[in-house]
Amino acid sequence: MPSYVLEFKKIMNEVRTLFEKFWICKDTEKETYYKVKRDIPAFQRFVREQLGWRLVHTENILKLEKRPAHAEPFMGISEFTEIRDYCILCVVLMYLEDKEEQEQFLLSELIDYVETQLKDYMEVDWTSFSQRKSLVRVLQYMEKLQMLRVYEGKSESFGAEAGQEVLYENTGYSKYFATSFPTDISGYQSWEDFEKADFQEVQEDRGTTRINRVYRQLAVCPVMYWEGNDDADALYLKNQRQWVAKYLQENLGGNLDIYRNTACLTVDDADCYGTVHPRDAMLPEVVLMICVRIQNQLADGKLEKKENECIYMTREKFDNLVLACRKEWCAGWSKEYREMDETKLLETVTEYMENWLMIQCKEEQVVIRPAAGRLAGVYPDDFKGGTKE
Repeated sequence: MPSYVLEFKKIMNEVRTLFEKFWICKDTEKETYYKVKRDIPAFQRFVREQLGWRLVHTENILKLEKRPAHAEPFMGISEFTEIRDYCILCVVLMYLEDKEEQEQFLLSELIDYVETQLKDYMEVDWTSFSQRKSLVRVLQYMEKLQMLRVYEGKSESFGAEAGQEVLYENTGYSKYFATSFPTDISGYQSWEDFEKADFQEVQEDRGTTRINRVYRQLAVCPVMYWEGNDDADALYLKNQRQWVAKYLQENLGGNLDIYRNTACLTVDDADCYGTVHPRDAMLPEVVLMICVRIQNQLADGKLEKKENECIYMTREKFDNLVLACRKEWCAGWSKEYREMDETKLLETVTEYMENWLMIQCKEEQVVIRPAAGRLAGVYPDDFKGGTKE
């Protein structure tokens, strides 16, 4: 293999490492830290000019601030289950701002601070199991990212019983957790305000803004959509497709696929990284079967595709389609999905397909998006899947 190909692969692997990890801490990943840091000059221009992202590199930490072009359903902290978790996280980050590196503190001190800061905005009752579990989720997440170290005790013990004490140590990494914004965010009312602020710094150069949006969407999202032929981002992508494909392939790998109103970065099975679809698991297989059912009904004229390549149906019709799919192919599904409660099955499938931008739910309407037509799964012709409709 030519030396320049090996060099591209090495650079690509370092960029992928930064994409896959929230950050790289030297004290726990010393080899990875130095390997990535050594190659920063080789990919820094791609990060700065194409993605428009900030690369934080200090004596102890490497972090690529992966700010997306648009907020999507799958973005967020997977361990968190409710808004309260995020509120508590923000308060704990505030608490750590006043702590020195390696300074120790007790859980009871932190709890008092959290209650003081949040009580004007929401109910705080540590006798409530669900509220204690919310705090535990935050603490365990911060332990995982090494913002906190447990010196004595266990965070989960507070979830079981209020009054449990834990001794923590502040690592100092928390000051790198939050990203910075060019303006004061105290007056923001919604997530749209954050999206607008993200590009304010380059607003005078709309070309740069457009470039950053396109590369960010392709780099971190399953798919990029646009509505009409006059969409500025789509025009840039189509006109510069050769260069966009080149920069993405050199730094991240994969192939750039562009369709009528859709684009995505696809990677080969043997060269996957991050979270992929489909993968060797039951839920992606279920979704593949649902997608082929949608495609078949479209081909048979039972469904109609609109000018924007989307299919619109009621929530009830979509739910029936999912349940009919299980009825027909249940023998091929795992016990968990064969016996799963209907409501839970529908919620699980809907969330997965929303996260992969295959569908969009709007109250009682479900929009089937073009990504649902990209892949399909079928069982062999002689497979007896279940009860035929």
